[in-house]
Amino acid sequence: MNIFRKILFATDLTPASEPAFQEAIALATESSAELIVAHVYQPPNVPQAAAVGPDVYDEWDRNLRSDAEKRIEPLLHRARNAGVRVSSLVLSGAAGDVIIAGAKENGVDLVVMGTHGRKGVSRMFLGSVASHVISTAPCPVMTVRAA
Repeated sequence: MNIFRKILFATDLTPASEPAFQEAIALATESSAELIVAHVYQPPNVPQAAAVGPDVYDEWDRNLRSDAEKRIEPLLHRARNAGVRVSSLVLSGAAGDVIIAGAKENGVDLVVMGTHGRKGVSRMFLGSVASHVISTAPCPVMTVRAA
């Protein structure tokens, strides 16, 4: 019996996510699960948006989304080459919140994500997306520390 049917891999597209991606592929392969590769981009902020017209803002946001979609494509290719059913999910907003929303909306059984492993003062000031997701996700969360 396969434990996982859908696995969401949340990535910031940095090298720190690589070990978590490898783990997500292994779990998806082992469970014959669908893998959803998710990335959250930050939309232009309010002061920037106020400085430009709505059409310019919309184009700017489309360009950010398009860039994120292009950057995810190699991961999708790698997963397909490993024999995994894979799709992408490009979201915008506060990373922790939209990862959780994406997990709920897609009915995932597991979220896999990398963690930078910050401690102490740097974690206090920079926060932790992983901590937020762990504490509020609708399913188990596996974090994989960067090498």
